[in-house]
Amino acid sequence: MAGMPVATLRIWEQRYQVVHPVTAPSGHRLYSAADVERVTLLRRLTQLGHAIGMLAPLDVEQMRALLGSPIAAHAPAGAEAPSPHATMQIVVAGQAMAYRLKRLAARQFREDAPQWVGFFDSLADAEQAAKGSTGVSVDLLLWQAVGLHAGALPALQAAREAWGARRVAVVYQYSSAAALAELTGAGLVVTREPEDEASLSQWLASLDSRAVPSNAVSAPRFAEADLMAFAELSSAIACECPSHLAELILRLSSFESYSGGCANRNAADAELHTYLQRVAGAARMMFETAIERVAFAEGLALPPAHPADTNVQQPGLSA
Repeated sequence: MAGMPVATLRIWEQRYQVVHPVTAPSGHRLYSAADVERVTLLRRLTQLGHAIGMLAPLDVEQMRALLGSPIAAHAPAGAEAPSPHATMQIVVAGQAMAYRLKRLAARQFREDAPQWVGFFDSLADAEQAAKGSTGVSVDLLLWQAVGLHAGALPALQAAREAWGARRVAVVYQYSSAAALAELTGAGLVVTREPEDEASLSQWLASLDSRAVPSNAVSAPRFAEADLMAFAELSSAIACECPSHLAELILRLSSFESYSGGCANRNAADAELHTYLQRVAGAARMMFETAIERVAFAEGLALPPAHPADTNVQQPGLSA
């Protein structure tokens, strides 16, 4: 009745307690009419891109109101309403890609999963839909082009402006050199379509520029020479984890510095390298905290804090 796969319903019941059916003597779950209505609303809202973790605490009236929000009410067939708690809101143009991403969304129950604002067959359909939803803005416009040819940039720009998209990404199966040069030169992210779902999911995650905020990364906590000395010191004990951690921090610091100084062919290159630099910095900070805990547990003296660092934690305390 709700169009809900049994496996999905079981996950929602166990992980989010969305309904509490009674159990018959036979062991079967018995759902009331209210349970069916609630599950049906949850199903419709998750298909519109809302995260199940955000929906689970809501009552039926709140879900009805959310389903009747202006964006959902005015969106044409295929359009999805963005969640106010979305990590990354995406509009998709391309029938085959829309099908792949709908399947991917059906298997993702994380609260930080992308929110699908709309699935459309073409850029023209996406642009037209946005005109009926005033004040809407999204993080990413994703266009799938089976055959990519020069001259596509104006249509992409029109759809981007209509949705107020912060970024545009293009996936293709075949492309001419002129088309690639045109789009990458305009600062768009262009790549051959990922073949499997895991690669597609990872690629989408890499497009979320908010995954690692720039203000979340601090300067290196330890000087390179001190870390090298610490790695040699820790090799004298049976556990080699301190040494390995020091080496990892050194490698991450090197890559962080390298990414910041990479040559950029265009705006898209610059954005990618900035993202990689932030990711490396965030990973380095995690390992700096880890080496503190390990050194404290092993009774080893930590390297002195780098003079430039103003956020040094005490040994044994997490950042």
